[in-house]
Amino acid sequence: MELDRIDFDILRHLQNNARSSNKELAAAVGVAPSTCLERVRRLRDAGVLRGFHAEVDPRVLGIGLQAMIDVQLSMHSRAVVDRFVAYALEVEEVVGLYHVTGARDFVLHVAVRDTEHLRDLLLDRFTTRDEVARLETHTLFSHHRRQRMPCYAQPDRPRRARSRSKRA
Repeated sequence: MELDRIDFDILRHLQNNARSSNKELAAAVGVAPSTCLERVRRLRDAGVLRGFHAEVDPRVLGIGLQAMIDVQLSMHSRAVVDRFVAYALEVEEVVGLYHVTGARDFVLHVAVRDTEHLRDLLLDRFTTRDEVARLETHTLFSHHRRQRMPCYAQPDRPRRARSRSKRA
């Protein structure tokens, strides 16, 4: 899907405030409300806009501890990787799953009630998996997340010139 300046402006504004009304969004990007509504629908239908969410204080949900778990797989075939991903995404405590390079294969971000819950999660849900060879856990003291992604693809945006050495 080709995106233009208006599409990128819509994405930027929605990342800053997904609760903006269509009228507010249209005014912010300089188009008619009907045009804005159609563009947002097109971005959603194309999968560019993947969803809208509310960020909730974890403590209100009974979450007292978050951790990052490094997972090393015992084998590295596509079937093993796909099976692990499908399994991990079904575990309620897993709030983020990252497939990475290096000594670990995955990093899981988990949210649990307390250290006992974390221990039980590791022992009952992950060390029992045949595809898991090793786990290493890092508890989080704090968690901060930027709500928007940087945009490097916007048209009409000046790009840095690459310096080239020319020899005579």
